[in-house]
Amino acid sequence: MVERDTLRRAAEFLYADRRARRRFRRLPADLRPHALEDIYAAQDALVELLAADRPGGLGGQKIALSSKAMQEMVDYHQPCAGALLAADVVRSPAAVSRADYMRLGVECEVAARLGADLSAEGAPYTRSSVADAITAISVAFELIEDRDADYADIDPNSLIADNCWNAGVVLGEDIADWRALDLVAARGSLAVNGDTVAEGQLGDAMGHPFEAVAWLANLMVTRGRTLARGEIVMTGSIVTTRFLDAGDTAVFTAEGLGSASLNIT
Repeated sequence: MVERDTLRRAAEFLYADRRARRRFRRLPADLRPHALEDIYAAQDALVELLAADRPGGLGGQKIALSSKAMQEMVDYHQPCAGALLAADVVRSPAAVSRADYMRLGVECEVAARLGADLSAEGAPYTRSSVADAITAISVAFELIEDRDADYADIDPNSLIADNCWNAGVVLGEDIADWRALDLVAARGSLAVNGDTVAEGQLGDAMGHPFEAVAWLANLMVTRGRTLARGEIVMTGSIVTTRFLDAGDTAVFTAEGLGSASLNIT
């Protein structure tokens, strides 16, 4: 395991780059973690720095690269996880300023709200075993700040340490009566300025949104953590990231779940 001081310096490097609005770059070789335990420890240290700037603490967790399309986009063929800050979780309709981002992307996801802890006592988790802990689901946008990254030269370990580029979440209406819905075959579509630009099925992210919840719960258990009651879990995008500019309006709609909208000013 990398020394704690080195992981802290890796987090400080990423934090400084974010504050200075520098283009995303790999962590320097002497700071770059390679073991999964170290990668997430560096991410934890970065999230602590980010949370100190914002009220409310943690609001949940996200899974990234949960679909084949997203994995191919960055040439990393397994899921990864990140944290959500409560201050960055808002309800639709929402608006953000393009000037606040170097490059703003949106991803189209299902968000699950937990009504019970998913702790070590229930592990290993499956799609079925997490279902009873989910009190509501909703369509959602994840906001992505990739800081103008060069996708041909991405180090996935640095990306994960940088909290998988999460920049916020926009939630649609909570749907408590979700059990009658087909969360595999239901289709979702992204419209930008009234034109449909991407479509997919909710099952395109790991086969089912709750597979993502189970995967994340099991990862947290291996790290000595718990997905906690009240947290939001973002289950991964069903389409590739779409980048937006000032003046754009994006709407993500999914069968049976309604829609979420975001205006870029």
